[in-house]
Amino acid sequence: MDALTTAEPKCQVTQEEKGVLFKALHEAAQGFVMPNPWDIGSAVILKKQGYRALGSTSAGFAFSMGQPDGAVSFEQVLDHLSTLSGATDLPVSADMEDFFADTPEQVRRNVILAAARGIVGASIQDSTGNPSAPLLSPSEAQERVYAAVEAKKSLGFDFTLTARAECFTQPNPSLDETIKRLKLYEEAGADVLFAPWIKTEHEVKEILAAVNRPLSVMMGFAGSQLNVNVLLGLGVKRISTGGSLARAAYSALLAASSEIQEEGTFSYAGKSLTGKALNALFAS
Repeated sequence: MDALTTAEPKCQVTQEEKGVLFKALHEAAQGFVMPNPWDIGSAVILKKQGYRALGSTSAGFAFSMGQPDGAVSFEQVLDHLSTLSGATDLPVSADMEDFFADTPEQVRRNVILAAARGIVGASIQDSTGNPSAPLLSPSEAQERVYAAVEAKKSLGFDFTLTARAECFTQPNPSLDETIKRLKLYEEAGADVLFAPWIKTEHEVKEILAAVNRPLSVMMGFAGSQLNVNVLLGLGVKRISTGGSLARAAYSALLAASSEIQEEGTFSYAGKSLTGKALNALFAS
């Protein structure tokens, strides 16, 4: 593929221009795929493969730091966003979890701090990480989206805010509850709506029929038979990959190292890119 071998200049596009580009992707007639790199190398590869925007992944970044998802600090995430935003000239949207905030005031502050690291979009979720109360109440979650919207309007450039209803990350998820929450977040001014782990055409169609904002869908997990063509045909505007690309990379590493330990063989090398190919891929 020519895109894999053609060197391109980095970071010739301003944050303001990236914001316009990212907004336009959501307004185009055809949706797009936004894969999720976890470091500079993965971001550069995805850029050279022709993707038009990138999303960070909280899980992938945590794995790269030798930590489980959710264990890294806000300061570490901010530094990572600076690195990722500077890795290519593509717009970057950040997986900010709950924005590391306990109150709407902290959400407002942290949106501004994150935007200062070069990103042109971010998602805010309504899960808490507390097993006894895994989701915020709908009214609390909506108040936090209002705060994020207020902050993004103060930035002075196009910043695309995605609001996530995390019902399907919990046991016994409710599609009705998901739609109720997404409509509240739409009312609060979110630009994009997102329900991670929905996996059927019925679920996608029901959400699309109920809301009037672009819908983002995450793929790359077991249990869904949906694909890019089906999702775009249904009217989904954005498809992300979450931590799945990072999981694929670490799975390959584990498989290779296990082969050495258990079999004493190195057949994985025959399936890998050569050093020469990777040098050519990353040449600038």
